[in-house]
Amino acid sequence: MRPGLKATLLLLMLAWAGAAGALSTDKDQPINIEADTVEIDDKKGISIYRGNVVVTQGSIRLDADIATAYTPGRQLQKVVAEGNPARYKQRPDNKEEDVRAKAQRMEYYATSGQLKLYEDAHLWHEGNEFSGNRIDYDTRTDVVQAAKAPSGKERVQVVIPPKGKSAPGTKTP
Repeated sequence: MRPGLKATLLLLMLAWAGAAGALSTDKDQPINIEADTVEIDDKKGISIYRGNVVVTQGSIRLDADIATAYTPGRQLQKVVAEGNPARYKQRPDNKEEDVRAKAQRMEYYATSGQLKLYEDAHLWHEGNEFSGNRIDYDTRTDVVQAAKAPSGKERVQVVIPPKGKSAPGTKTP
């Protein structure tokens, strides 16, 4: 494997490993990326994975049609995943349920730990379900913010189940 490719793959997974209060052992697991094609431009610091992209490391799984990693100076800045929809899941430490998300577009910012979901966005977190046009999830502080579509037609929805129950649909995305 080319040194630049190996570094880019490692940076991509390290970014996702920080998301959603990751299992502390995720970062120690092997990285597996499958795609129909990959294009890497080391000079620009951009790697593009296309076609049935599946990224796994420990409890992390990302499924997308296209995943783009931005790594200027070999430092991961952000990862953008696009799909119909793109899907993300990860098991946090000491939790029995995965944090899951789906959206047409996802952006993860490595330095801030922000996961941004766009267009038909859904986030399942600790039995609660959030949906809207845009959802921002701070993986480090566990703060969720959601917004309606700019047209105002799609409002934010939050489902908070009774104590001891999960929101409808939490078991399957």
